[in-house]
Amino acid sequence: MSSSHSSASPKRPPSPRVRRRRAAAAAAAAGLVVLVVVVLVLQQWAGRGEERPHPTELGYPSAPPQAHPPAASDAPEDVTAVPLAELADPEWTAEMSGAAGIPERALIAYAGAAVHLSQTRPECGLGWNTLAGIGQVESVHGQYGASSVADDGAVDPPVIGVALDGSEGLMAIPDTDDGELDGDTEWDRAVGPMQFIPTTWDQYGQDANQDGQADVHQYDDAALSAGVYLCESGEDLTSDFGWNDAVTAYNQSVEYANSVAQRAAEYAQHQEAENNE
Repeated sequence: MSSSHSSASPKRPPSPRVRRRRAAAAAAAAGLVVLVVVVLVLQQWAGRGEERPHPTELGYPSAPPQAHPPAASDAPEDVTAVPLAELADPEWTAEMSGAAGIPERALIAYAGAAVHLSQTRPECGLGWNTLAGIGQVESVHGQYGASSVADDGAVDPPVIGVALDGSEGLMAIPDTDDGELDGDTEWDRAVGPMQFIPTTWDQYGQDANQDGQADVHQYDDAALSAGVYLCESGEDLTSDFGWNDAVTAYNQSVEYANSVAQRAAEYAQHQEAENNE
């Protein structure tokens, strides 16, 4: 790359604004690649005069039931006006945490995100159990390795995924953020309890706990960001097509989708059992 500075001049690191522009450009490029692949696949089906195959024909699961938590009795009509952790019924989260075997603070984030999206994106139909299924598979609900979830929703030590260097079973994603989010200046890594790569977090990161910043390691922020991303990717998660489109946007793997679906279905069953008691 050419530079207007002489070779003797010290090279300053790029500013945060420049890094954000680079990340946005990388995200746009990645999105374009995905769009081109989708268009080509759709054209292939259309060229054969065939409808899109049903997900189960390709080995993907049927959409698990979407379980919806009760809102807190004092939850406002405008869910964007209060922190996410105040949206779900606290008695329900305490009981369901024990029944489903999910850390209560993580469940508060999943349930709060589901309540939030039920009002802001009602057409999506996302249940807390799908978020919990992803959280289990991605980070064991923020408890991967030595990590744990604090009362304020912070996950510590941070959950950092492996380098996405193109090794077997991994995509190759060269660094897009100068290591700002994931600490790796060579390759991108998935980060936080819901495992976002830097470009996706840059586009979808939410400040759900209203502390003034979107923090990928804070469970409320991560859960709501995951919910927004899923709704954008699948639109209607109560349908087989929509649910699988959403979940495979996270990880394009039949095994992954089936693992998340199994967990989500189990969590929905726990809620049904609690409701019937």
